[in-house]
Amino acid sequence: MGKLTTLALRGVIAVLLAGSVLVQGVMVPLLAADLDDLDPDMAHVRTPVLVIVVLGVVTVQAVLVCVWRLVTMVRRDTVFSHAAFRYVHGVIGAMVAASALVFALGVVLAPGEAVAPGVVLLLGGVSLAVLGVALIVLVLRLLLAKAVARDIEAARMRAELAEVI
Repeated sequence: MGKLTTLALRGVIAVLLAGSVLVQGVMVPLLAADLDDLDPDMAHVRTPVLVIVVLGVVTVQAVLVCVWRLVTMVRRDTVFSHAAFRYVHGVIGAMVAASALVFALGVVLAPGEAVAPGVVLLLGGVSLAVLGVALIVLVLRLLLAKAVARDIEAARMRAELAEVI
């Protein structure tokens, strides 16, 4: 990965992290204030919605930090090692958690007439899409495992060849 690409990716990740902190610090309190004005029939969804939003932002932050660490490993040429799996597992776990949170949001909003059934169905589709991305990352993890195994085998063969020579 080129230096410019790494720098650009880190810039994007930094902006996204700053934006997520802004969401947690400013937007969530504003959302909480807006949810205070709900009908008394819907007041029970206030806390679950706020918790889901905060945890959803945390999952995004976890993915961004893990990707930052993986980019660092790529720049240092150490990505084909067992240490990379920790961060890939972090991405997969955060994506699965995000999928569960989106599904939970649909479950929280489903009862009653406040939210249209189409919105709840859309949240189910988004949950499935996020889970699909987690599965794609899992497949990429399997490819990383094969690459690590081949890198280790190549190093072993180079060492054997060096002994022969």
